[in-house]
Amino acid sequence: MTKHIPNFITSLNLASGFIAIVYAVNGDPTTASWFILAAMVFDFFDGFSARLLKAFSPIGGELDSLADVVSFGVAPAVVIYTILSSITGAKVFSLGLTATLGSIITLAVPAIMAIFTALRLAKFNIDDSQKESFKGLASPASAMAVITLILAQRYSDYKFVDLFMGSLWAVSLLSICLSLLMVCGIPMISLKFHNLRFKENAGRFILIFLVIADLAILGMGGALLIIPFYLIISLIFPPKTIQ
Repeated sequence: MTKHIPNFITSLNLASGFIAIVYAVNGDPTTASWFILAAMVFDFFDGFSARLLKAFSPIGGELDSLADVVSFGVAPAVVIYTILSSITGAKVFSLGLTATLGSIITLAVPAIMAIFTALRLAKFNIDDSQKESFKGLASPASAMAVITLILAQRYSDYKFVDLFMGSLWAVSLLSICLSLLMVCGIPMISLKFHNLRFKENAGRFILIFLVIADLAILGMGGALLIIPFYLIISLIFPPKTIQ
């Protein structure tokens, strides 16, 4: 019975991603973002439970990737679509002979994010050198960059967030950058701990400290710094990758 627990948790990840898409499509990106965050929690615990229970299975690995495509690829992409469509007023049905640049960008940019997430996960599945670290930005981290914008706008009073979220080019550029980071070859740390020795986990410990301090001091608005912190720490403390 215990061998099915990780797959059940992965299914909760997938369900959370689906519900996030439903809320995003219905114009509630804030609730969608909370469900994407819930998917991240389930994504962490499915791997944790699999290691704890020694319940690894081929179907579990495949199910995990499929769930991640939905929760950290399609769902954030739909959130980006809702942001862009609110800026431009463009809808999918406006495409055609009367298509405007705004309507094309509104559809193309989220599509690119979804596609690149799938590419990133496909590369991860066949790359044995990414078992202890990552090459490129992990899909949950990309999704985190999207939802922190939504949550910071909703729960903080930083005016620059509103200005950023009201700019077609700023949101589009961020989305394209995240897409490219997911498929690049830059080594990035994972949060998998095999021991608690500082020398071997300096980057991880510093990242955790920075995130906790950041959120304690700046509140929800400080969530915007989580992914920049992660990228900087990965560059300062590059992980050793297996060739």
